[in-house]
Amino acid sequence: MNHLWRIRGTDHDLSQRGMIMGIVNVTPDSFSDGGKFLDAGRAVEHALRLVEEGADILDIGGESTRPGADPVEEAEELRRVLPVIRTLRSVTKTLISIDTMKGAVARAALDAGADIINDVTGLRGDPAMSHVASECDAGLVVMHMTGTPRTMQQKPEYVDVVADVSAHFAERLHTLESTGIDPKRIALDPGFGFGKTLEHNISLVRALPRLAEIGRPLLVGVSRKSMIARLLEEDGLETREWPTVALTSHMRELGARVFRVHEVKPNVHALRMTEAIATHA
Repeated sequence: MNHLWRIRGTDHDLSQRGMIMGIVNVTPDSFSDGGKFLDAGRAVEHALRLVEEGADILDIGGESTRPGADPVEEAEELRRVLPVIRTLRSVTKTLISIDTMKGAVARAALDAGADIINDVTGLRGDPAMSHVASECDAGLVVMHMTGTPRTMQQKPEYVDVVADVSAHFAERLHTLESTGIDPKRIALDPGFGFGKTLEHNISLVRALPRLAEIGRPLLVGVSRKSMIARLLEEDGLETREWPTVALTSHMRELGARVFRVHEVKPNVHALRMTEAIATHA
């Protein structure tokens, strides 16, 4: 297993101390908090609160990737995210991630001060994205998704979801390395809820030790997702927070090292306690 993640030339050793990635949705339609932080000032205020609570990374997104989401024009996405990134870069040294599927948005975000590209298409959706990635030294999050956010939950099917995700990761690592991208810059995301049924998601949780053997840090995003509501038979978003915290602790034990969440503080506490127990002499 390799838990080293190279971001902007700096190696982050996640073997004993993982990272919490706080979500900042500058969107009107994200499934959990759409519209709350569409104003740049409110988005910055929210992001700085997440930093105070212990976020290691701020993930800034201007296009919802919830199931059924409509695409956002490039100019509008840039209008949403760039002021937030520029302001944050001027006031905090916390790592900043741009959550985008567009190469031009990624490039502009990096120029504005972002450190990581988080692309739900695994750098496959926009041909320009791999060029942007190869020309910079940013960290990269490569996710697995079947279809697009608009279509991904329309009867997703796999013969073996774990084998498919593993093969996707192997192909992406090989292809990206062939373009000159250092694999140490890459973290892998199984894409919970992105073209998966509840059963697929459970299989992937259980397979995290196998996926970790691929040799790159695993990033997981299950925060407030519908799989929690279905497992607990509780539909309200407010009931999904503590189950998210429980999954953070459990998935760290199974090999995950970066956790993308809405509420930072309880997840930081869960992660640090799990790590303390695991590493205490």
